[in-house]
Order: sequence, then structure tokens, then C-alpha cells
Amino acid sequence: MTRDDPRIEAYFSKSGRWQSELQALRSLLSETPLVEDFKWRSPCYTFDGANVATIWAMKEACGLSFFKGVLLKDPAGILTAPGDNSRSVRLFRFSSLEQLAPHRDTLKGYVLEAIGLEKAGAKVTFEKDDLAYPAELVDRLDADTALREAFEALTPGRRRGYLLHFTEPKQPATRTARIDRHADRILAGKGMHDR
Repeated sequence: MTRDDPRIEAYFSKSGRWQSELQALRSLLSETPLVEDFKWRSPCYTFDGANVATIWAMKEACGLSFFKGVLLKDPAGILTAPGDNSRSVRLFRFSSLEQLAPHRDTLKGYVLEAIGLEKAGAKVTFEKDDLAYPAELVDRLDADTALREAFEALTPGRRRGYLLHFTEPKQPATRTARIDRHADRILAGKGMHDR
């Protein structure tokens, strides 16, 4: 089922490098009980309101990612973490219809398994986050109680996103600039990518 959102059709009707591959993924997902929605500038597929999968067009490939992919069994070994800091999401990445075709039935099975996980209420449990707060953030939170309370009230994933972003630069001035740039978003209770 597709929600009545013009952004979905606009996404699939625009010309681009991966349009045939994205249409093939859409076709596969339409054969499942997932609902097609639009989030994070691309189609997102949900079950009973829970995010299950999303499709992506990237520079070098396109892919189908599973929000709780780490819980999928993946006997075919086709899912990978999309990045070094990915803890839950797993991605099937491909760059042609020929690469997708032999995995179509496997991916459909993974979608059905992911739906089963949602029905069962499965949760991804994370080990305690070992990310240290950079000194610049510690100083800023010590000086601004409202910012400290807002940062601590963020979901663990949003805090982690900010910490990864804030600790990435080597220069203290760049870390401070990033903290300054995102302070209003933190005070508003938003993550880095929230609108």
C-alpha cells in the first residue's frame, strides 16, 4: 500500500542513474505487507507504523537497508553495515539489475523476516556507548545548564550522532564550531538530521 504522498511518485519518476534498480526494489517491496511512506528524502517502508526498510540511491550504487538488519539471520551473507559507526542498520548494496536478480527472493524473505521481528516486538539492544564527550562539549554543557538538560534528554541515538559529529574533527576550533552550530537544534530536542 502506498500513502498518498506526491513526493513518493516524484522520487520514482525523476530521471537518474538508478531509476530502473529503484523501480525493481519498489516492485519487490510492493509484494509484501509493508506500507510505502516518504521519510529522509526517500521512500521508507513501514509495518504498523514501525520503520522496516528504506531504499537509497547513492553515487556508486543503490541499496535496500533494514532498520533492524543486525537482527536478520542473513544466511546468504549479502547484508553489510553501511558505515563504520552503524550498529543496527544492514544494507544490501548493488549497482545493476543483474546484481539484484539472483537475490530477489532472498531479499523478499528478509523483508518478511523483518516484518516478523516487528510483530514479535524485537528490539535491537546496544552495548553501553563508549563514546567520550569531547572537552569542548563538556565545557559548553558545564557552562549552559539548559543545553546540558536538552542534550541529556535526547534519545541515545541522537546523542550518539552528535558525539560522532563533534569528535570527528582534529582541531578544537572546528569541534567548538560544530557544537555552536547545533546548539539550537539540541535545545529544540532535535537530532542532527531531524527537520
